[in-house]
Amino acid sequence: MKILVANLGSTSFKYRLFDMADERQLARGGVERIGSPESRCFVEIGGQRQERTASVPDHAVAVQQCLEQLTHPETGCLKSAAEVAAIGFKAVHGGRISGTQQVTADVLAAMEEMNQVAPAHNPPYIRVMRRLAERLPEIPLVAAFETGFHATVPARWRYYPVPYEWADQWHVMRWGFHGASHRFVAGRVAELLGREDLRVISCHLGGSSSLCAIRGRASAATSMGMSPQSGLPHNNRVGDFDPFALPVIMRATGKTLDQVLDDLACRSGLLGLSGLSGDVRDLEQAADAGHKRARLALDVFHTETRRHLGGLLVELGGADVIAFTGGIGENGVRTRQAVCAGLEELGIVLDPAANAAAQGESRVSAAPSRTQIWIVPTNEELVVARLAKRLLQHKD
Repeated sequence: MKILVANLGSTSFKYRLFDMADERQLARGGVERIGSPESRCFVEIGGQRQERTASVPDHAVAVQQCLEQLTHPETGCLKSAAEVAAIGFKAVHGGRISGTQQVTADVLAAMEEMNQVAPAHNPPYIRVMRRLAERLPEIPLVAAFETGFHATVPARWRYYPVPYEWADQWHVMRWGFHGASHRFVAGRVAELLGREDLRVISCHLGGSSSLCAIRGRASAATSMGMSPQSGLPHNNRVGDFDPFALPVIMRATGKTLDQVLDDLACRSGLLGLSGLSGDVRDLEQAADAGHKRARLALDVFHTETRRHLGGLLVELGGADVIAFTGGIGENGVRTRQAVCAGLEELGIVLDPAANAAAQGESRVSAAPSRTQIWIVPTNEELVVARLAKRLLQHKD
């Protein structure tokens, strides 16, 4: 069984093709600058990379071009597109629909109901799914919702202290996201330590960030709430925020609610605080040069990560493993150091030399540390492929 996993951006499409017989990655590729007269297309098969420019007007055409690349008689790895058993999507928010679902009209309608909650994610996925269903009806589309991994979070963590009918009728509750990444970390750490009963805190830190408390491979609590704009500060999204500040901002600026929400979703987070960039690498360089707001943004990011880490440690009664993943988690030497600083009394001791030298999957805790600290590069696409395979086999 071969499954294509699609990862969509507003003007980009990236994919990986897996042979699920042994979970080998057969190919990866994508299209950037979709909608431009000169979109950049690339594909890697068998270690060979090819690039070219072409006019790719929309994501559906991008998927069709990808299938043409994969089935090219000389350089492809498929005989025909019929070998693709499904196209899997790391879908974000379906509200009343979660878990892993074959894409139907009802699934798309449920996603549309949550467009205001996930404005950067749901609309492009819905457009692409609709177009692919029309143009490639022979290939099943599978949505693996990010919220699905957090279905095991208890009600005392899921409910906001608001009128109960808000949750009952309009799904106003803590859903949690980055499910594919946290699921991968849970499984990989269990494999590394040979235990199924571990208490793990997965720190997915990147352009979008969240922490997840995991008990025995199952999500027990997470830092994100109803929307992907919540929890930790993100590169350009706000994180946790007091809603009673909204009327203050609206009166002071004359902006509408939609305009203020757009500011919170697109011009806040690390970018908003620093006024410079949402990229931690840029902020570290600027802070070293004396940029005070860059330093402030980093300090807020580290502090909020530690605040949520503390709450999850209490929920689990301690942790056997703290795992860093995501672009910042995997590569951010200073971020890992800042998050773990001063936690020796809690049995969390980072090894500075191991942390500085780490590349790829590594243990970076010191020998006396009761809690192991790991870097675990995530593989969200493989998780989506596994979930899609499970769904197809169940249907069969």
